[in-house]
Formats: sequence, structure tokens, C-alpha cells
Amino acid sequence: MKIRVVSSREEIPTLNPNEKVVHLAFRPSNRDVFMLAETCPKIEAIQLPKSYRRTVSKSIEIFLDMQKVDLLEGDVWGHRKDINEYYNISQSVLEKLQELKAERFSNEMIAEKLSRESKLNTDMIYYILNKKYRP
Repeated sequence: MKIRVVSSREEIPTLNPNEKVVHLAFRPSNRDVFMLAETCPKIEAIQLPKSYRRTVSKSIEIFLDMQKVDLLEGDVWGHRKDINEYYNISQSVLEKLQELKAERFSNEMIAEKLSRESKLNTDMIYYILNKKYRP
């Protein structure tokens, strides 16, 4: 699974319209979020660092909720944008998630366990669980 990392607002118009999950590495304005939704009509989730997530306006939260876009909190640990514009969630993490799900662990237990092992934020793990992503 790939997450498109966007490090500046100038990149938004150049995004592929088929992007589904985007990590914004800058503090987005309302206009930036509207532009992102317009540029990527198939977007399902926007991930923001914790400090930026707290500053998102209520109107943007409502807009994203109406568009059925999840607003997630989290980081892309160790990612270097100059090497690759996508952050990849490894296949082994996705397989482990499916394995734990098959063993009937609760979503909370899966999120807690995988967040420790994979450096993924629990919001992202819940997103993957709820979207029923198949490796």
C-alpha cells in the first residue's frame, strides 16, 4: 500500500487524480484541502502530523466527512521525499494485519500491536482495517 507524500502546497495541482491516501507534510489551509479534494476526486484519506491535525478547522472536518474522506493523524517515519514520493507500507505489515484479523484479535489489539512493531500510527491501522484492504 502506498501513501503519496506531499511536502508543499505547490505540489497539489501536479498530483495524480487517482491518489487514494495522501500525507501532507505541511500545515494545510482550508484552500489547500479544497484543492486536494478537487485534484484527487478518488481520495479516501488525508494523513497529517499530530501538531497539524489539531489545527484543522471544524469546517474542513465537516467538508471531509461529507466527502467521505478520513482525516488521519500520523507521520511517515524515516521517509525521504527526495528518494521516493511515496511511502510504502510493507507487504509484511499488511500480511501480519490479515493474520491477526484471521486469529480474531480485536481491532484495538491489532492497532496496538502493529503500531509498536511497524511505526505506523494507530489511525492508519484502523483505516486499513476499516477499508478491508487485501494484500
